[in-house]
Amino acid sequence: MKCTISILSLSLTIILFIFFLSKIFLFSSIATLFKGILSFLINLPTDSFLLKTTFFPFTLIFILFLIFMHYKFIVNNIIIINGPNLNLLGEREQSQYGKITFNDLKNLCLEYSKKIGIKLDFFQSNLEGEIVTKIQNARKEYDGIIINAAGYTHTSVSIRDALDIFKKPIIELHISNIYKREEFRQKSLISNVATGIICGLGSNGYILAINAMQELLKNGNR
Repeated sequence: MKCTISILSLSLTIILFIFFLSKIFLFSSIATLFKGILSFLINLPTDSFLLKTTFFPFTLIFILFLIFMHYKFIVNNIIIINGPNLNLLGEREQSQYGKITFNDLKNLCLEYSKKIGIKLDFFQSNLEGEIVTKIQNARKEYDGIIINAAGYTHTSVSIRDALDIFKKPIIELHISNIYKREEFRQKSLISNVATGIICGLGSNGYILAINAMQELLKNGNR
């Protein structure tokens, strides 16, 4: 009797696995798939206890696997790194940096990234060492870096060297046009290790940088 039940359980698992492989393409998203699975289980006859107990663990593992694969190979994971004094956006030199606050800019970027299917982290520090460490750790965590190094753009060899080690797409970003400002601001130490540069377009440059990074990664520049 036990042998018969084991064979039946194995057979049901294989059949259900094939069933889900054929049905998965009918769902438009993982969320819809999960909803369909729950509906399927709920609508099973009440005497199908063996089927339910055999199928549910397999279903859970399968869903988790799909989620992992989705985020590992489909969702791009990027970070925007902001340098010193950018936490004071909206308060300082509005003629150069605009009226948008740092928190509003952060929320704008996070909401836009979510809308287009990018996983984004938003980081700011006034300390050179913290930024260097963040870039070093980014090698294993992120597919691309967007960096507004602010004042460190013109002075930090350490940040430049850390970016050079990254070996993935890097977009250098500036809210103002640094080449129309004071002479000392017109020299960027990180431009020659960046994939591209966006400057002088205000806070909208952040959205443009996110779009540009998405295109770079879509074209296989990982």
